[in-house]
Amino acid sequence: ENSIYGRCTVGDRWSSQQGNDANLPDGDRNWSNRNTFGAAEGATSDDFKNPGYYEIRAEDMSVWHVPNNFPLEHWNLAAILRYHTENHFLRLYGGNLFQMFSQYPVRYNVGSPGNRGPAIPILYDHGDKESTKMLYGPKSRGEFEPGFITFRAINERAAMAICSGVKPVRGYNTEHYCIGGGGYFYTDQCGDFPSFDWDRLGMEQGWSASKEITESAVLLFYR
Repeated sequence: ENSIYGRCTVGDRWSSQQGNDANLPDGDRNWSNRNTFGAAEGATSDDFKNPGYYEIRAEDMSVWHVPNNFPLEHWNLAAILRYHTENHFLRLYGGNLFQMFSQYPVRYNVGSPGNRGPAIPILYDHGDKESTKMLYGPKSRGEFEPGFITFRAINERAAMAICSGVKPVRGYNTEHYCIGGGGYFYTDQCGDFPSFDWDRLGMEQGWSASKEITESAVLLFYR
């Protein structure tokens, strides 16, 4: 997320750079296309996607949340959260996220909250269930269970790509704790971190996520 204040503006490559538009329900489609951009060394400063996203055949994933602008050599130690999967779930979905999101498109009006994709148990490398829970807003904590990574969550009608570290279990306000998306959301939600600042940026009140997670890059690795 290059600017939490931009609503599907330039730089929101993991949702839409074309404005909040119901006529573009898929947005930029970068979860399910072969577009590439950015550089690995700058991945905590700007969006990055390489051909490995769609070419690698993997079994599992690791996810790191690293504060913005940290250099590559410090990512491991700087991360506020690191976890991985071990159940080889990608075998069931074509071996990578490109294939998974082809099966579970990140698109406005694709379904209801009950039509979310898989929720996969995670093992923590840095952090735990309690620290994960505290990264999101007080109201959000009542809607999810920590200890999972969830794919293609849906609120009332808008789809988000990933709920990092959590699984929605009740309610449908996933825009406050899931990332990525299609091209249309409810007013003031469209973007790569859709509505992490609903009750003011980084205030950890109401639905607002913590400053820590809002100002960190999400790095996805295949295993």
